[in-house]
Amino acid sequence: METYSFMRELADSWVLLLMTLFFLGTIVWAFRPGSRGVHDDAGSIPFRNESIAQDSKGRAESPADAKTSERVK
Repeated sequence: METYSFMRELADSWVLLLMTLFFLGTIVWAFRPGSRGVHDDAGSIPFRNESIAQDSKGRAESPADAKTSERVK
């Protein structure tokens, strides 16, 4: 039973403290002032290869619609 008691005491005190410090460190690292550009760049990844075409009335259409209208013309 000594091992169980030691492990429980360790988990209740030091491991909890270490996990809390790791969590807070991760939050501070993610919201640091210099990381805005990195997050903006990562957030725009899905839109990098999109091109916006406009139809004859000036409305924006998706790239798939633009290909379809080119074939019709």
